[in-house]
Amino acid sequence: MKLLSFLLIAVILSACSSSGRRAPIVDRSDESKKSALMQQVSAGQTISQESDWRPQTYTVQKGDTLYSIALNYGFAYRELAVLNNLSDPNLIQIGQELRLFPTQAIIPRSAVVVQSLSEVEPVKAVIKEQPRLAKYKYSNTAIADIERLQAVAPIVAVVVAPKPEIAPNIVKSKPEPVVVAAAKSLKDGELEWRAPSKGRIISKFSTAKNHKGIDFDGKLGRPVTASAAGKVVYSGSGLRGYGKLIIIKHNDTYLSAYAHNNRIVVKEGQMVARAQKIAEMGDTDTDRVKLHFEIRRFGKPVDPANYLPVDG
Repeated sequence: MKLLSFLLIAVILSACSSSGRRAPIVDRSDESKKSALMQQVSAGQTISQESDWRPQTYTVQKGDTLYSIALNYGFAYRELAVLNNLSDPNLIQIGQELRLFPTQAIIPRSAVVVQSLSEVEPVKAVIKEQPRLAKYKYSNTAIADIERLQAVAPIVAVVVAPKPEIAPNIVKSKPEPVVVAAAKSLKDGELEWRAPSKGRIISKFSTAKNHKGIDFDGKLGRPVTASAAGKVVYSGSGLRGYGKLIIIKHNDTYLSAYAHNNRIVVKEGQMVARAQKIAEMGDTDTDRVKLHFEIRRFGKPVDPANYLPVDG
């Protein structure tokens, strides 16, 4: 008996060893590729977000004006005034916190898309109308078929419903979420820059010297033209050291500034074309007749020589 038991155990062990069972081999190459792709996407999103360095809010410091804050952060001062419920742009206080972006700007895009594309209500409205199918002159067999289809896939019931007035409502309700979800993307590459003056460059951009633009030599009354198409968001003498100043907003990224003018010929809110005359050269708040010109990206001064086809 013991011998028989021993033989049975030996046969079982032999069967297990000959089965050739091994740990399953899992090809994780696809997972690795997906992981690498997600890292690339994440890195791309980080770069995109970091390109706009501006914070959500700004605390007013000594010497600040709403005009200077708007210029330094790449906004129109009227936008900041409306956003912060300021009836008078001159009434800001040290320590006051100003919003630079609307609250909804920090809502994740995915959440906005989900809400805008929701079609829960239209679907419910159609389903509630389905009991009316019983009023039509269908055969008992047809009604039974419709009820069966509704139980399996309710959307089929919408297709077979013969009410003509339902179809137009469904068609009209679908395009609306697409319009809400659509986002406009402003392309910086579409801007065509040109020199705002024919004068000689007498001072170059320098971060070391805190010179935030370039200066053009010229004569009193020489035309000053828009460097690129955009909207005039400031026209006045409210920024110390700039004299009579014009600021043009070209898109959500770029502003350009034209300082020391003698006479301004455009108004705030006016749209201007590239090369359109906006002012006449002067010497307001400076020691000589010249045009001080700046290009600002998200409010930070950048070298105009990198954008304009100018020499000197």
